[in-house]
Amino acid sequence: MSNHYALILAGGSGTRFWPLSRNARPKQLLNLFDDTTLLNKTISRLEGLIPKENILILTNTLQEAAVREVASELPAENIFAEPAKRDTAPAVALGIGLIAARNPEAIMMVLPSDQLIEDTTAYQTVMQDALTTAEHNEALVTIGIKPTWPCPSFGYIERGETADINGPKLQNQPNEVTRFREKPAPSLAESFLAQGNFAWNAGMFIWSVKTVTQELTLHTPELAGFISELSTSSDIRQTVDKKFPTLTPISIDYALMEKASRVLNIEATFDWDDVGSWISVAKYLETQGDNNQTNTPLAEIDSENNIIFNARKESKIALLGVDDLIVVQTDDALLIANRHQADAIKNLGAKLPDELL
Repeated sequence: MSNHYALILAGGSGTRFWPLSRNARPKQLLNLFDDTTLLNKTISRLEGLIPKENILILTNTLQEAAVREVASELPAENIFAEPAKRDTAPAVALGIGLIAARNPEAIMMVLPSDQLIEDTTAYQTVMQDALTTAEHNEALVTIGIKPTWPCPSFGYIERGETADINGPKLQNQPNEVTRFREKPAPSLAESFLAQGNFAWNAGMFIWSVKTVTQELTLHTPELAGFISELSTSSDIRQTVDKKFPTLTPISIDYALMEKASRVLNIEATFDWDDVGSWISVAKYLETQGDNNQTNTPLAEIDSENNIIFNARKESKIALLGVDDLIVVQTDDALLIANRHQADAIKNLGAKLPDELL
């Protein structure tokens, strides 16, 4: 375990879950399901798999204080704020560089902080197999989610033949990745499901520092050079502040995964939810009356298919003759939206005063 590391990406914006979420406190820092945040859950899932001193979190300056509060069990130096917004490839390169400076022999995972996974046992089995695969093979490993419907808002991974790999026997055998597919039109997503060899791209990556650095040297030398600087820097913070804002903004899929020499995919056997909107949260809330999903007791008459989230426990919400609404109450704002426009809540930011963002 001493060579195993985890890089948790905990940045992003707070637009989809407004007004509960804000730019300084986005989805992964909210108590959406219980008194534990998604970031807390992400860290807890690694217990027994990755030593706490080997878990690093990348965030941004706006969210750094809240992340440190939530992740107080980690060493303070393991939480690092990016000085500028530069998309996922520079962020991942920063994480690789931070880990390479500690241990150039590291095998590392890159994990989102805002996904809901409840079956920790299955999760750890899959991730241990991924770490083992990355340790014994010069390949980048991804985790794929078996699609349950033709979702057009996820990226897809086309899985090829079962991989011929080195190392000990695994419980979850990887497949070769044929190619990555961008977010498809609904009809194309339906064809992916019909073919049966596609997985949702969950944004979880596992690799050795050596292999990923070799691949970046071939395909994105700017990022490889940045990693090299970090791994030998006598003042990492100063190097990051100087170099990171100059890096080209690009996603990790475009910069690396779609170009890499060999990518393997392990299909998840655990539950997974990207919690993309209030519609996703509603599945985990209690149902009252005619399919009203709520985190608080309601007074309701002739109202159905509503989603109610009340962060003001001292206030009460009553519904009369309304259907298909999202109602979210906080101390300083109230959202009333059509549930069929849940994805458009992020667009409200352009209409709101800065103090509510």
